[in-house]
Amino acid sequence: MKRLGLFILFLVMGHGARADIIETRVTLPDNLGTGVMYLNDKQKEPSAGVIVVHEWWGLNDYARDRARLLAKEGFVALAVDMYGTGKVATHPKDATAFMETALAEPEKMNARFEAARKMLLKQQQVDPKRVFAIGYCFGGAVVLNQARSGADLAGVASFHGSLGTKTPAKAGEIKAKVLVATGQADPMVPAEQVSQFVTEMTAAGVDLRLLSFPGVKHSFTNPGADAVAKRFELPVGYDAHADLTSWDALMDFMAD
Repeated sequence: MKRLGLFILFLVMGHGARADIIETRVTLPDNLGTGVMYLNDKQKEPSAGVIVVHEWWGLNDYARDRARLLAKEGFVALAVDMYGTGKVATHPKDATAFMETALAEPEKMNARFEAARKMLLKQQQVDPKRVFAIGYCFGGAVVLNQARSGADLAGVASFHGSLGTKTPAKAGEIKAKVLVATGQADPMVPAEQVSQFVTEMTAAGVDLRLLSFPGVKHSFTNPGADAVAKRFELPVGYDAHADLTSWDALMDFMAD
């Protein structure tokens, strides 16, 4: 329980206690957008590099705090703006509009992701064989689709992200191992979708690790989800146990 309390405290007060973390705003080439790179200045040996893709709200404080937390764990993290506009939504209508615009231009999203991957590879602190991508909500779907496309990644991890696709992966197409954490009370990721995803990954021969939390809603890793649920009457909610358990699973996943 002590570790859980400290973990939640960091997420809520993420802008303090970060003296060892170097935060650098970066610009992707070809006007593709921006991101924020996080390095631990005590890190001496090459470690994993991690692309962090935000929820449908955009590259906000929550996404950056997750990247900062990865840096505190000893990784190099790049939180990338997958919308490419720098805009951040505070209302679901705007978030939906931003997301739909991005999804309508998959070539640009792929280019942003690849630019972020290459930027990580240029960092001397990054082991080129250990580049991962993680995503939340919208971002979870993004990283899974990058894996389906055969992106050169060691692994991808999706947290409360959509698992459906119109173009299922085929055997041998996915290079990355896959970690998925989902809530069984999440109407946006119903049980049928989870089952279809497991069938897809099994048929494709993917190294899949699945965490399915009973009674847990969408956005379970985000401490601000309860306030969003109350304000907009959305079926979302924070769950501390699922948050910490899935984070521990991510640490094991990237350490293997």
